[in-house]
Amino acid sequence: MSRNARHAALLLIAIGGLVAAAGSSKPQEKPVPKEKVVIGGETFELELAADDRTRRRGLAGRDQIDDHGGMLFVYRHAWRRSFWMKDCLVDMDVLFLDSRGRIVRVHEMKAEPPQKPDEPRRVYERRLKLYGSSRPMQFAIELKAGSIDRLDLEPGPVIELDLPRLKKLAR
Repeated sequence: MSRNARHAALLLIAIGGLVAAAGSSKPQEKPVPKEKVVIGGETFELELAADDRTRRRGLAGRDQIDDHGGMLFVYRHAWRRSFWMKDCLVDMDVLFLDSRGRIVRVHEMKAEPPQKPDEPRRVYERRLKLYGSSRPMQFAIELKAGSIDRLDLEPGPVIELDLPRLKKLAR
């Protein structure tokens, strides 16, 4: 084999290794969009859930929520909705907001016993407590447990949100 042929073969092997390494690496996770929101005089950095997939997942599986973290759920339309603690590991508080950002209902949601290995999914889901908005809501904010009491939150006040921009994000 000539020197040029050996160099070409080595180059092909090196390129093949780089391609294989690139193909086997984990894809970069897209950063979660966040929204800064002032609630009760404190600034929170909330993960944004504006499509079905992220709204369904919510904060399930988290073993903690930061003191000034949580999630902002955005829906296309204001309807009566209920939340549950499916696959949630920690207690959390939820604020339901109408289309203008006014708090219409608050709940202190408790973590539920996890699904048992022999328990069908539908049986597990039926036993979960529902936390309803009782009035049409378009936004929900989940916060660390104890935030409602600490911030003295109740129905009535408006949470300032960039409503037009957020409503356009909803899918």
